[in-house]
Amino acid sequence: MKRPADLAAGPDLVADMFAHAPVLFALLSGPEHLLTGANDAFFEAIGVGRDRRLLGRPIVEVVPELVHQGLTGLVDGVYRDGAPFVAHTAEVLLGPTGKSRLRYFDFSLEPRLDQTGQIQGVVFVAVDVTRQRAAHKMAAEQQVLLEQIARDAPLAEVLDGMCRAIEKISPKVLSSVLLLDPSGQRLVHGAAPSLPDFYNEAIDGSPIGPVEGSCGTAAYRREMVVVDDIATDPLWASYLDLAKRAGLAACWSSPIISSSGELLGTFAMYHRTPQLLREDDLDLSIVFTRTAALAIERHRAEQARRRAHESEQALSSDLAFVLETSTAVSEEAHYPQNLQRLARLAVPALGPVCVIDVLEGGRIRRVAVAVAPNLPERVEALLAAEEPGRLGASPVGRVLAGGAGETVTSAPPGPWQELGLPITAQVCVPLTARGHTFGVLSLAATADRPLDDRTIALAEELARTAAAGAETTRQHDQRARLARDLQAGLLLAALPEVPGAQLAASYRPAGEGLDIGGDFYDVFPLPGDWWGLVIGDVCGRGAYAATTTALVRNTARAVAPLLATPSAVAEAINDALLARADGGESFVTLIYAELRRTRDGIAVSMVRAGHPPPLLRRADGTVSSPSPAGQLLGVSSDPELVLEVFTVDDGDSLVLVTDGILEARDPAGTFFGEERLAEALRATAGVTDAQQILDAVTDAVDAFTGGFTDDDQAALVLVARQLR
Repeated sequence: MKRPADLAAGPDLVADMFAHAPVLFALLSGPEHLLTGANDAFFEAIGVGRDRRLLGRPIVEVVPELVHQGLTGLVDGVYRDGAPFVAHTAEVLLGPTGKSRLRYFDFSLEPRLDQTGQIQGVVFVAVDVTRQRAAHKMAAEQQVLLEQIARDAPLAEVLDGMCRAIEKISPKVLSSVLLLDPSGQRLVHGAAPSLPDFYNEAIDGSPIGPVEGSCGTAAYRREMVVVDDIATDPLWASYLDLAKRAGLAACWSSPIISSSGELLGTFAMYHRTPQLLREDDLDLSIVFTRTAALAIERHRAEQARRRAHESEQALSSDLAFVLETSTAVSEEAHYPQNLQRLARLAVPALGPVCVIDVLEGGRIRRVAVAVAPNLPERVEALLAAEEPGRLGASPVGRVLAGGAGETVTSAPPGPWQELGLPITAQVCVPLTARGHTFGVLSLAATADRPLDDRTIALAEELARTAAAGAETTRQHDQRARLARDLQAGLLLAALPEVPGAQLAASYRPAGEGLDIGGDFYDVFPLPGDWWGLVIGDVCGRGAYAATTTALVRNTARAVAPLLATPSAVAEAINDALLARADGGESFVTLIYAELRRTRDGIAVSMVRAGHPPPLLRRADGTVSSPSPAGQLLGVSSDPELVLEVFTVDDGDSLVLVTDGILEARDPAGTFFGEERLAEALRATAGVTDAQQILDAVTDAVDAFTGGFTDDDQAALVLVARQLR
């Protein structure tokens, strides 16, 4: 018989779990740190693609740039000393010199031990937090600029602050803003705090044309112009000496376009060495070009206010509407409910009817309809049932396909013409985030509410402002679904058919379910018509809890057929937990039982390791706890475990729960507790359906807590039901 430690789940099982997870995962072996396994996210991060030939090579050959950054020394230390290493927001340069990319990671290095406790290698797990870090910094700096804009700070101050904010976020960047002069033919100085004065003076008043550096060409083309090497690009032929004198080697420039499509100027980002356009810099360019557009437009509006007070009042009102509506939409934490709120807020402020369609899985789906309160109820019902059409075959489809707004100067076909309303036009504006159009906001116009330029501009600005929040929420929901899917992978897809018994189980994650929980259960066959049953709770949440859960489940399944008693199985699981280098944090509570049908019911042999006690509800409604307490696993090499043997008679039920049920709280903070659980079970006297008993438990918990839980909840019900 194999020793229990030999049967612990191996690293390949752990690697398989991370194969498609949104984290970087790699297994390194031996003192040379040979790359013996990695997931797709790891290969994508180092920029080499999924090349199997890299496996088996030292990590210093696979990612040589790690050497001079001291990261291989950290791996050496973990392999040498056996102590885990954890870092947060660590800077890492990936890629060869001159083409390297600065990324930020939360990562851990943990020693991987064999059954004898000897270090075999190192496990690397990391999360790329570059975008989150940049997004936080960008949002903070943008908020300051928006506050300046909102309080009518001078345009020069806003643009100068914008350039300094960009250079603070990306220290290697030099930024500038050029403004369109009144003639519309030249660009004049707006802001460039870090460029030399002689350079700013030389390009002040530079012409717009097809070969006028990055900025003049971007203004001419009305599109972003990327020059990654000024010295070799023909666009810079007339400015090459000036650029050399200023020490500038790369420049990409974006036109600043108003909400009405007018050219306002250009925004440029310079580098002192040749550079390829990076995604981070593209994000900066997109966000701050729009910020510059907002600042310039606000400045023009202020100038217009001096000429026409009434026009300024209308603009301020519109801006307030956009800000208030965008804030209200952003406060809705769920998708597509935030788009539904957007539609409701657009009516009647922008028009009597608003619908929102999104592209999901290649199909157009209507997610929101709002109509003015004075319109018939059938209007909303008709529009909600409308099929938006195929991609590219309708105004909505064309906007989704091309990303550009469209105005139809007649009543759209289909239900729109059946509404009995004097509809005169329809405008469809894209919902675009990070360059991807995922939805369309459509407004209808009637004879008494025509679509003027102001309404269209407001709709476009509202869509632009709300799109980022809606897309972020959608991705948040996708992450929650991913966490739930990963959790489902740790649970049984379906409970097996156990002879003489009926089973029912439930698992409910805490909060929004963004993290993988540590609660689990399992039922599996054993030799000799026996069945194994386990329910447990792993300390912590997330990827580490998932690996511990997999370790416990796989160890139980592996050793149970080979060991004589449930106590021996629990001890083998305990040995597997202690064999991990960080076993001090691998605490697990569980109940492990072995079941077999007998003439009288279900014979049960059970051990309880620090887990909440099971409850045995007899057919007459009496409730007892058949299992004495035991010590939780992962703490001591010799846990105190007591074997309990009993029978679940025909019509009796055995109920096992995790502490998330017993510790569920009402609004006053009172625990649900064992006695309330027992009361819920007594009320099921005579019930022989496992699902009904499970529903009675979960309903009682929900009634007590109001449906809110701050901890994962798992429950498993077994009812003895002998064949007649």
